[in-house]
Amino acid sequence: MNPNLESLSVSLLAALGGKIVRQVVALDELTIDVSASDLRDAMLAVRDNPGLRFEQLIDLCGIDYLTYAEGTHQGPRFAVVYHLLSVTKNRRLRVRVFADSNEFPVVSSVVDIWPSATWFERETFDLFGIMFDGHPDLRRILTDYGFVGHPFRKDFPVSGHVEMRYDPDQRRVIYQTVTVEPREITPRIVRESNYGEV
Repeated sequence: MNPNLESLSVSLLAALGGKIVRQVVALDELTIDVSASDLRDAMLAVRDNPGLRFEQLIDLCGIDYLTYAEGTHQGPRFAVVYHLLSVTKNRRLRVRVFADSNEFPVVSSVVDIWPSATWFERETFDLFGIMFDGHPDLRRILTDYGFVGHPFRKDFPVSGHVEMRYDPDQRRVIYQTVTVEPREITPRIVRESNYGEV
């Protein structure tokens, strides 16, 4: 482990102690796992602790581990990953939390800690169906209001459930069951006559 990551690891252990479930260094970045019940306390500590000072939430995303490692993953299915930046200390940190329930995944919102999380949490809710307890306006952001399901879940059908199209006879947008006709796609190769000649 490089000295910067080792120093960060020591600072995190001092600030969070038993709240850290696991630490992993991969691709020269440190990732810590915290439990869903400790998420808010851990996030406040990494933001406010003088030895850490992660002032910015760069990104937040959901992960569905349903088919991870060819389906051999043991443990909770849904996780949320937070990418944090300390401008003061010039460090980055990745924090991962697993939702306790696979049927109704819920983690605490961090909007009041980092306001930039607002749209990221809405996107994660929309695409993965992960709920954020305490979010002030949790609703779909990328899919249509009538959209059924969460398209980034691994068990979501590739063709979807319904499709939307404009009906000129009814003069409005309508929803109908997806109709995908199977077809064989044969690639066409087009080459110039003098291809590869100098």
